[in-house]
Amino acid sequence: MEIKAGQRLACPACATELVVVRPPSAPVEVTCGGAAVGEPGDDRPGGGHADPGGDPTLVGKRYSDDESGLEVLCSKAGEGALACAGRPMPVKGAKPLPSSD
Repeated sequence: MEIKAGQRLACPACATELVVVRPPSAPVEVTCGGAAVGEPGDDRPGGGHADPGGDPTLVGKRYSDDESGLEVLCSKAGEGALACAGRPMPVKGAKPLPSSD
């Protein structure tokens, strides 16, 4: 699936919903708790993840993958952990402000 900026993605197994802030430089597979994410309108049977695989997604947080350049914003929290091409996607930290000497 081609991922574009502004695109909405959703996990088929939990409530996680994402908005793409910065698309990846090459096609990648984004997963949530091991399940491939897709368009929000796709069939979402729910039922949760057998093994969420780490920390759950948090609403309002940005997640990024430095290798591909992908950055997503979590618009609806869920129980699965995000991964890009098999690599865990950590919460993106805030940029440090310049000192005001």
